[in-house]
Amino acid sequence: MFGRIKIGIMGTGRMAGIMADTIKDVKGAVCYAVGSRSIDTANSFASAHGIKKSYGSYAELVSDPKIDLIYIATPHSEHFDNVKLALSAGKNVICEKAFMLNEKQAQEVFKIAEDNKLLLTEAIWTRYMPLRAKLTEVLASKVIGEATMLTANLGYNVVAKDRISKPELGGGALLDLGVYVLNFASMVFGNDVTDIASMCTFNENGVDLQDSITLRYRDGRMAVLSATALSVTDRAGVIYGTKGYIVVDNINNFEMITVYDNDHKKIASYNRPRQITGYEYEIEACLRAMNEKWIECPEMPHSESLKMLNMMDFIRKNQNIRFPGEDGAGFNSFVTTSAHVETSYEVQSGAANVGGLGSSGVSAESTSDVSASVEAASDTGTGVETASDVGTSVETASDVGTSVEAASDAGAGVEVTSDTGAGAEATSSFDTTTDPSTDVNM
Repeated sequence: MFGRIKIGIMGTGRMAGIMADTIKDVKGAVCYAVGSRSIDTANSFASAHGIKKSYGSYAELVSDPKIDLIYIATPHSEHFDNVKLALSAGKNVICEKAFMLNEKQAQEVFKIAEDNKLLLTEAIWTRYMPLRAKLTEVLASKVIGEATMLTANLGYNVVAKDRISKPELGGGALLDLGVYVLNFASMVFGNDVTDIASMCTFNENGVDLQDSITLRYRDGRMAVLSATALSVTDRAGVIYGTKGYIVVDNINNFEMITVYDNDHKKIASYNRPRQITGYEYEIEACLRAMNEKWIECPEMPHSESLKMLNMMDFIRKNQNIRFPGEDGAGFNSFVTTSAHVETSYEVQSGAANVGGLGSSGVSAESTSDVSASVEAASDTGTGVETASDVGTSVETASDVGTSVEAASDAGAGVEVTSDTGAGAEATSSFDTTTDPSTDVNM
């Protein structure tokens, strides 16, 4: 391609504004147009950010023949239709995270992009940042020996925002914040996950506000992750190895990587390079891909977006979280998965799409048929009470108060036995009750 790539922005929210200002300083690109559902809003946005063209509909935006790339910054719930609209007009597309509501939607839009030889990529900015490559390099050096476990958290007090609290907008902490901790784990340990255990708390709309997620990998490594829309966290990622550990300051925009040895002494550190906002890297990746006529960016290939959605589908399925328009089959009545069953997630990930979600069914190895009703108190912003009535048996004498998914202590060999109604052997039963005791993109 010759000259500067002309970018059109779909949406006029805060992220759209940050991206518009970022593009001004990206070599080889220009923010050429903006589209909104209101021409007045589009005109105001264009004036505020020095954009040449403004349109009062998304259809008009994608119809502009001068636009080379569409950046989509609309709510999660709109991504599927917005991406299809842009692709149908022959535009290359970069779409904000979470890329789609579910894996099935992503599979469909990726197929359209592939059939039409158009670039389509997810704007998960941490995947494109320079320190991501440095982290990979440090891990490969074995300076901390073999990495065996990691932890990562991300939290902001954003519970009052519509994009978090409303299911009709694809709300919840998982798609908005949990996507970052899952991507962090993926960048460090890869995706050979055999089991996922999760626990969530909810608002009165059934939207998740806090998520605790544990991943177990085939080789025995583990990732312990958390995301919350109720609280501010330190946003740290820590990778533990046999000879030391690595601390990543701010997994939502890597600020520093610090390496420690067995004696907890700092032996190396790497600072974040100067940046415009941090969002320039994903745009630069798109420019390279378009120049090479690639249909995906190597920093975030289609397979990675699909895998992240596959895992989030699985978590939502097991937590009975669904969005309007998703088929309820498999949600009102679902079977539980124990963290002790290593193949539980692995079996699911190869299964057919269920209930409008991609590969999110639950293993036949855990056969309990549970009707989980979530009784949510009003959201005060400080605590949400939920209760699930779960009929499950545990082969242990103690009365266990924990979530069904994480009921078994794999290290202690606690075995979960599902109550199938055929006289499953157990010494105690329990129900579960849980109480909840970004940066520029927030």
